[in-house]
Amino acid sequence: MTQTPVKLTFEQYLEYDDGTDNRYELCDGELIPVPSETDNNDWIAVWLMYKLAQFVNPRLVRCHTCELQVIGKTQNRFPDLVVRREEHLSRPDKRLTITLDMPPPQLVVEVVSPYKSQRDNNYKRDYIEKRQQYEQRGIWEYWIVDPQARVVMLLVLVNGSYQATEFTGNQQIISPTFPELKLTAEQVLEED
Repeated sequence: MTQTPVKLTFEQYLEYDDGTDNRYELCDGELIPVPSETDNNDWIAVWLMYKLAQFVNPRLVRCHTCELQVIGKTQNRFPDLVVRREEHLSRPDKRLTITLDMPPPQLVVEVVSPYKSQRDNNYKRDYIEKRQQYEQRGIWEYWIVDPQARVVMLLVLVNGSYQATEFTGNQQIISPTFPELKLTAEQVLEED
């Protein structure tokens, strides 16, 4: 944990610059360094970015760099992949952050980092904490890609709560936001 002399507000956090390329999540006013990605997790996000960019303006699709302001103890997240909306492009000189006063992105994808059990922080962060925060944020479609369990879970917001569908093997992923996307779970989980 990076020690900050005082607890930061989210606005102060947005102005914070320690002169490095480090990324931080703001948790109860303190900066928490975001760990680096595994090669496999990074590749899955990049591969999905290329696939999605065939159907939307490529400037809307971002890997690991678009930050979301969320509600909760941790006030921001850096999803593995975000598909923004056209209106998010109106702030080209500002930090790449989708704040609470902006509409939520079209799609968020998290690739679960390796975990030992369901009590592991990596598991809880993507399956529980982020799921709750993205649901509260009104993100209509959220994917949890779990290379370890070999599953792609697609969550869609229905009446304010996520409804989950799991895809494995050669099952085609059915995305309500991107129905033209023809991918199977196995293709998404490929490591090559």
